[in-house]
Amino acid sequence: MVTVSVESHLPLLKVLANETRLRLIGLVSAEEQSVGNLARSLGLTEPTISHHLAKLSEAGLIEMRASGTTHYYRLNPKSLQSMGKTLFAQTRAAAPKPAEGEDGWEARVLQSFIVEGRVTKIPEGLRKRMVVLQWLANQFKDGRFYKEREVNEIIKRFHPDFATIRREFIGHGLMERESGTYWKTRKPHK
Repeated sequence: MVTVSVESHLPLLKVLANETRLRLIGLVSAEEQSVGNLARSLGLTEPTISHHLAKLSEAGLIEMRASGTTHYYRLNPKSLQSMGKTLFAQTRAAAPKPAEGEDGWEARVLQSFIVEGRVTKIPEGLRKRMVVLQWLANQFKDGRFYKEREVNEIIKRFHPDFATIRREFIGHGLMERESGTYWKTRKPHK
């Protein structure tokens, strides 16, 4: 699922995984730039800039316009938008959905608070909150130990307030913690 979308976009992601190329994208997104101007702005040589521009051009992220012997580069916004939409659409399609066959009331609660695999709001009522927290806790594997950073990253996939949710997991007994290591528990506190 997500693996397929990442693999299909791996060449683009590799091109973007370079600080110089990201800085070049930033410069050409503001206005059309020549290789010489880009080299001066970044304090690099023109051949180095040309190498990185060629990689960005191959990926379809920038466009080149020749004027005499000078080449000018600009961002290709349509290509960037289309790649972004494709990548994020595939990620959303692969997002976990509430489990089938759950109690009807729980399924309705999950449908109310989870849209496209993300928690839109933490319910205020304890009973509904526990349904959503249990669903979030089920995104963690039984028997696996997680560092706090990993717990935060997993929670952030579903809701931005990872600190509150992490505390709720501990407070309601959905997870336990010791020396910065977290693990999912079998039974939550009632």
